[in-house]
This record gives sequence, structure tokens and C-alpha cells, in this order.
Amino acid sequence: MALLGERPKSRLTAPASASPVTRPPGKLPGLALATAGVGVAWGVHHLVPGVPMLTAAVVLGIAAAHVPGAAHHFVRGPGKAGLTFAAKRLMRVGVVLLGLKLGLEDVLGLGWASVVMVLGVVAVTFFGTWWLGRRMGLRGDQPLLIATGYSICGASAIGAVSEVSESDERDTATSVALVTLCGTLAIAVLPLLQHPLGLTDAEFGRWVGASVHDVGQVVATAQTAGSGALGDAVLVKLMRVALLAPLVAAVALSVRARSRSGAAGRAGTAEGAGSAKRPPLVPLFVVGFLAMVALRTTGWLPGGAIDAAQTAQELLLAAALFGLGSAVDLPSLTRTGGRVAALGLASWGVIAGISYVGVVLTY
Repeated sequence: MALLGERPKSRLTAPASASPVTRPPGKLPGLALATAGVGVAWGVHHLVPGVPMLTAAVVLGIAAAHVPGAAHHFVRGPGKAGLTFAAKRLMRVGVVLLGLKLGLEDVLGLGWASVVMVLGVVAVTFFGTWWLGRRMGLRGDQPLLIATGYSICGASAIGAVSEVSESDERDTATSVALVTLCGTLAIAVLPLLQHPLGLTDAEFGRWVGASVHDVGQVVATAQTAGSGALGDAVLVKLMRVALLAPLVAAVALSVRARSRSGAAGRAGTAEGAGSAKRPPLVPLFVVGFLAMVALRTTGWLPGGAIDAAQTAQELLLAAALFGLGSAVDLPSLTRTGGRVAALGLASWGVIAGISYVGVVLTY
């Protein structure tokens, strides 16, 4: 009987010793890969100055996810948690530091006509792209994210809006890839159009600032017409960046209203709606962005601190964009790639055309 009593005990204890509990790898492997990707992107930018570091980071992230073998397995497996952390959390910190590029005096220095022009360009591009994307039947939040990226500031804006809209990671990655591609093409295409369109250097700079997506791409494009064009381009571009905060707040308000009405529909009572979790009206990182704008406006920060913050911002955004690029799945992208590409080209044409008319009329 003793032997019979011991056998079940051995069955219960053997599996525990045979299969030890394994812990997930955590965020460190993915963050290490993102750091390495930033280093390579920095090297590419310094070898080929016409390629912005942020653009290189996105491309390298996409490449890392599609290299066959161990690299692909690492990105989709042990490295995924860290890469997702970089794409979300580091993006927020980078957007906060982006506010240090903009002071209130910069906006006022543009003049009211230029401010109205920028507002009109952003509004037409955003609502036109969003409407067209919905009509084309693009999946999920792709119309919203693509509209945001083209109208405001490229991948940084897409990352900020995706945070409050709780967008699918694939939609975010696809939108980032598209806006990065078109912004990179602008570096080569727009300088060729300056003289055929009859634009002076200053007009060309403002056109670039109003129509190109990412800040780095604006710098790479406008510097071909000299320092004067570059200065005007950056000022106009930063005015668009300033609109990121109200846009994110508006999206957060819309998500909050949808969640409230959805909860009310499910519960059928006002109490059910009140108990639903609501996203914040103004996310904390947007408050941080506005605080950095206010801090820059005071003039208290020394030039060295601003330069250091700008370097940190570029490195953080590069790591975030590498993480977003690693989430791109090209095979699945091909299923909607034609419609996505058509929307991107249409939006690019809209913002280039509207901003050209606006610059000619206001400068």
C-alpha cells in the first residue's frame, strides 16, 4: 500500500522538475536592437547627409523585420517587447522635447497671412486625406493616421495620434512607412521644381515648410536653396508642429465621446457610461509638449541646453521610428498597398498644390 501511495506523488512532482518555468526576455533585447539601429542610422546620415537620420531609422527597422533567419525571429520574438516600448514610450518623450524647437515669437514672426496659410493647408490636407481614405475603404485608423502624418509633421504626429486613438500597431507602422517614403521622395523632387514654378529662394523655403512632412526632411530639402530658404522653411514647418497639440486633443475628445456612447449602448444606462474608462482629454505628453514650447518662449534656456535637448529628441525619435518600422509586415501591406499608395500620392499632391498657392498669395 505504501508503494501504491507513492506513485501518484511521483506523477505530481516529476513534471515540475522536468519543465522549469521560463520567464519572457523583457524589454532589454529589443531596446538594445533599437539602440544599434539608431547608431547605424546616424552613420548613414553622416555618410549621406541628404538622408535624414529619422528616415534611415524607419527603413532600417523595416529591413530588420524582413531579413530571413535569426534576425526576423528575434524581431518578432525576443525583441518585440522592447521594440514596442521604443515605438510607444520613447516616441512620447521625443514629442515632448520637440516642443523646445518652437517659441511663441517664432510663430508671431511669420505674420498673420502666413499663419492663416498654414492653418488652411493643414485643414484642407487633413480633412481631405481622411475623407478620401474612408471613401477608398482603407482599414482601421489608416485614414486618420495618414491624414495626420501628411498634414502635421510626419511620423512623429502619427505616433502621437496613435497613442490617443489606440490604433492597431500595423495601421501605425503602415502609415509611418508611407509618409516616410513620400517625404524622402520630396527631398529629391521639390528642388527640381523651384525654378520651373518660378519660386524665389524665400518662397521655396516656405513652400517646403508647408508641404514636406518630417522636420529632418524639410531641412534636407530646403537647404538646397541656401540658408535664407532654410530659415523660412523651418519657421513654417514649426508652425505646423504647433498644431499637433490641438489635433491630438481633438482626437482624444472624439475617442472619449465614442467610448462613452459605446459604454452607454452596452449598459443601457447612464451609470454604465459613467463607469467606462475614458481616455484623457489632453494626454500628458501633449501637456509636456506645450510646457516645452512655453519654456523655450521664456528664453531662460541656454543655447547649449537647447542643442542637447534637440540631440536627445532626434535619438529618441530615431529609436521610436526604428521600433515602428520593425512592426511593418510587407506581405500584409501588399494586400492594401495599392490603395494606401494611391491615398499617399493624392495627399502629397494636395498638400503640395495647396501650399504652393498659399505661398504665392501670401508672400
